[in-house]
Amino acid sequence: MADLSGKIALVTGGSRGIGRASAVALARAGCDVAVNYLRAAEEAAETVGEIEALGGRAVAIQADVSDEHDAARLASETAQLLGPVDVLVNNAGMILSRPLAELTLSDWRATIDANLTSAFLMSQAVLPGMRERRFGRLIFLSSVAAQTGGVVGPQYAASKAGVVGMMHSYASLLAKDGITSNAIAPALIATEMVRSNPRAKPELIPIGRFGTVEEVAEIVVMLARNGYMTGQTISPNGGWYMTS
Repeated sequence: MADLSGKIALVTGGSRGIGRASAVALARAGCDVAVNYLRAAEEAAETVGEIEALGGRAVAIQADVSDEHDAARLASETAQLLGPVDVLVNNAGMILSRPLAELTLSDWRATIDANLTSAFLMSQAVLPGMRERRFGRLIFLSSVAAQTGGVVGPQYAASKAGVVGMMHSYASLLAKDGITSNAIAPALIATEMVRSNPRAKPELIPIGRFGTVEEVAEIVVMLARNGYMTGQTISPNGGWYMTS
């Protein structure tokens, strides 16, 4: 297992939910952390404060990671303020839930941009440095929706399935460069986005409850430490979808 002390982690959508828990968990493991946010400046500052209270270094950086120029700026500012990115957690995303018959092309494009394009742009932005240093961890947040269709809609399921395909490609292409690429596919984690969806009910989960953000963050840290696991999707889903 790699020692994460002094490694630089960048967590997109790091101001709340799984992103915030992952940022704090990585800080506990020794990382300095860049907390990306889009609009939640106050929550991002609170996350930074929590990390600093642990004795770690952290910065909050606003950027729309679905925008090519903002994504590049985020990677550059992180390098300037903390150092080049060693661990990228592609967590930023959105859930746009509406009846199937009311879905529009605009809804589709917005979801793909937020959930899939953003992960591509950020990965491309940090990969040159990772390849040069021959160390890197790409961690992608997918969803059980990629495996089952989920409870949101085809636009969300497709975006999260695309994340898994992209992760597989990076894992294959970067295996000789000291860079791992893995995904996490949670189901119904107790976040604001899940609680606001009336179709998301604990009884859908065989274990009978929503997962916690800390349970996902533990996996983020494990993937950041592990240099042998690559190309894998880990599924903290309470037994909703089982793999062989």
